Amino acid sequence: METSHARLVALEVICSVVLDKRSLSSVVYQQDDSPLTKSLVFGTIRFYHQLNDIVTDLLNHSLDKEDLDVHCLMLLGAYQILYSKVAIHASIYETVNVLNTLDKARAKGLVNAILRQIDRNQEQLKHQVHYSHPTWLVKKIKQNYPDNFEQIFTQNNTQAPMTIRIHPKYTLAEYQQELAECGINAETVSVAPQALVLEKPASVYDLPNFESGSCYVQDASAQLSSPLLNPQNTDLILDACSAPGGKTTHLCELAPSAKIIALDSDLDRLERVEQNAQRFNINNIKIIQGNAQQQDWWDGQLFDKILLDAPCSATGVIRRHPDIKLLRKPKDITNLVALQKDILENLWSMLKPGGTLLYATCSILKAENEFQIAEFLHSHSNAKEIKIDLDWGIKTVVGKQQLPAHDFDGFYYAKLKKSVE
Repeated sequence: METSHARLVALEVICSVVLDKRSLSSVVYQQDDSPLTKSLVFGTIRFYHQLNDIVTDLLNHSLDKEDLDVHCLMLLGAYQILYSKVAIHASIYETVNVLNTLDKARAKGLVNAILRQIDRNQEQLKHQVHYSHPTWLVKKIKQNYPDNFEQIFTQNNTQAPMTIRIHPKYTLAEYQQELAECGINAETVSVAPQALVLEKPASVYDLPNFESGSCYVQDASAQLSSPLLNPQNTDLILDACSAPGGKTTHLCELAPSAKIIALDSDLDRLERVEQNAQRFNINNIKIIQGNAQQQDWWDGQLFDKILLDAPCSATGVIRRHPDIKLLRKPKDITNLVALQKDILENLWSMLKPGGTLLYATCSILKAENEFQIAEFLHSHSNAKEIKIDLDWGIKTVVGKQQLPAHDFDGFYYAKLKKSVE
């Protein structure tokens, strides 16, 4: 595949995020999903805010609406010059050549001049302090974490490692050896007993026995949820907001005779729960389409345990989904906090006295996490916190918060017990 074509496909995806506000996960790479194309897309989106400021400062005037794709092309070129391993001459030449396909050869002189200026300024630009996050999010993260915001921004702008959860039918050492025989190096994570972090990302089809259920791609932070809930074979468990099924299948691994309800409102995503259950040969899951803030799907039987992986801002997984920085807006946080509160209220009424609810988000914003749970505890006399005794995360008012780190996505957990009245 020609490198100029890779850039054309990358540009189409970048424009769909920047101009059409589509998420990266919904985008189909037309004709070319090569590592080069994807690295160009993710890199440009990851550093969008910095690149946009650089290009905008160099332009004498903003481009017309019909030429915003040319603006995005300059961001793509700037990313290659400042952050990629692509040779500078190729970065500029191949990027400028994309204009031929766009039928905008008239812009070649402008794009070439801007990219060459960025090349001349690159040492200065590389030493600029720029967090490459939207202003509102920079302010909120600094406010929430005055001592940790540098770490958060750095990790958010770094490619996340690929982490897998090994099925208990293997020991970690056994599967680590099988990976090594395939040329894949991996390290253990002390706090997550089934986790291996791969030295380099790999295709799942290169992982030994993947299709017969040897492992599941899942960050180490997310792997903590099922052990924290401590499922037992006699339990009736609700996995609310369960798709695509990572935590559901983990619960089944730990308690293969438990009865587990996998609830989600998205029918398409529930199909992935079904596919994952089939791959792991699991038959103790009942899959239900329904809204977690309603009860029309519920048969009235109280649950022993509830896992609520609540809808959230996903600000803890920006390194995996850099488009969050472009798509998420401040009003979304307010709406999500209200939704989380509604779901908590609803599911709490479905929990047995003496039962346990584990609240989880992949957010780092306190409004969605410790403040949300502190308010819930304050307004529910029958709710008590169970302290999470893990060498993981940082101390919070209630629950535990992990900030983005090399081996861990940003994640929050709070464990609540319903008193026997």
